[in-house]
Amino acid sequence: MSSDSPSDIIAGLRRASRRTTLAVPGSSVKMLAKATGLEADEVFLDLEDAVAGPAKIEARSQVVDALSAGGFRARQLAVRVNAWDTEYTVGDLTEVVSGLAARSEGARAEGGAGRQVPLDTVILPKVREAGEVAAVDLILRQLERTHGLIEGAIGLQPQIEDGMGLINVDAIATASPRVVSLVFGPGDFMASLGMRSLTVGAQPEGYEVGDAYHYPLTRILVSARAHGIQAIDGPYVKVRDVEGFEKAARHTAGLGYDGKWVLHPAQVDKGNEVFTPREDDIERAAEILAVYDKSTSVSGGARGAIMVGDEMVDEAGRKMALTVRDKAVAAGIWPGP
Repeated sequence: MSSDSPSDIIAGLRRASRRTTLAVPGSSVKMLAKATGLEADEVFLDLEDAVAGPAKIEARSQVVDALSAGGFRARQLAVRVNAWDTEYTVGDLTEVVSGLAARSEGARAEGGAGRQVPLDTVILPKVREAGEVAAVDLILRQLERTHGLIEGAIGLQPQIEDGMGLINVDAIATASPRVVSLVFGPGDFMASLGMRSLTVGAQPEGYEVGDAYHYPLTRILVSARAHGIQAIDGPYVKVRDVEGFEKAARHTAGLGYDGKWVLHPAQVDKGNEVFTPREDDIERAAEILAVYDKSTSVSGGARGAIMVGDEMVDEAGRKMALTVRDKAVAAGIWPGP
């Protein structure tokens, strides 16, 4: 169990690698079991759209069973609860956290700071305003106190899925210190705007110039970066079209997103590849940082602009190299400390 403070735990969750986030229906025992062996960076057990209404209550206990049993290769574990426009949100939060706490009785963090449960974050869908995030924060805080958990250690990932959510994205990003990422939900976003397409993420009929999703993707990314959190792209629903998935993933990876949701095991390896810095970029970033640090030191002449190969590098170039380094560190492949 961690002896870190809640703020340290949340900071770690904001740095964690989320190249791929695998969605798993919480009502499918078979798929829950299969998900344990997949190499996605994050797995979320879904209580929302992937679970039919009559199965939602029972799925809560199945999610608790799966998380309590452990064995996941994924480094991050999450649960997506139902949105506030349903009758399930409070029950989802209460039964999952309480169930996990009951399974882990007795183990305390060093210094008596409280226990942790095998749940890193809660994904909150269809967020339209900051108050919805703040409400989940308060419920989690009471549950943490009730069960002797580390208060404030469970992170939040709000999904932006309609125009109102996009308008309020900055307030949503800062509604709770628990927020570790913003997630774009393309399907509901398309429906809310009336886009002429029946395929999630596809360009709408008649829209022939540019990318219909560039504005929401960029707006979410700008807000995430302004507030020091991650930006995660939503799913590509043609699960057998690996080439199409790769194209969509490279699009948002190039824009600067940290990762993408995946719906099928075939998408996991390709997603991890796309959102991992390339070997030549890592080598180049390491070279830039080493040469720049030396050249800007007193012993190196205190030069602020230098040549690295055939390119001039200044402080802006150093920051770009740091971005590559941070992504490589999160993926566990940075060659230095």
